[in-house]
Amino acid sequence: MGGESPLGMTAIGVFLFFGAIMACLAGTTLLWRGTVLDRMWALNPTAYEQLAPLGRTVGGVFVILSASLAVAGVGWLRRRVWGWALAVVIIATQVVGDLVNVFLGQLVRGGAGVIIAGALLFYLLRPRVRAAFGRGTESGTR
Repeated sequence: MGGESPLGMTAIGVFLFFGAIMACLAGTTLLWRGTVLDRMWALNPTAYEQLAPLGRTVGGVFVILSASLAVAGVGWLRRRVWGWALAVVIIATQVVGDLVNVFLGQLVRGGAGVIIAGALLFYLLRPRVRAAFGRGTESGTR
């Protein structure tokens, strides 16, 4: 595995699947309102206020994000190059979104997001992590 910590690699895979579950829940509650799942928005009522008016459109985007995260998780845990690449694209997109939030004046939320997602992206781009996926070798393209 290129000397990279199996625990760190597994943690990223778990993180991708956890994100898939959370995005699926958010998408489901935005697509089908009035279910018992709506109670989860009590954890972040501001996000619900911002997302609810966009309803089905944003709900569909969350479902697509959920599927992307799940696929990335599978590819990551199987050490496929495409799983690594998809994880990098997803996390890099999160960094960009957090930077936009900073520029829109959400300094604490956006700044925290940039730091967390940036640290994850830094980890994903480390040579030892890339080597675990056989970057540039036949084994990584399976």
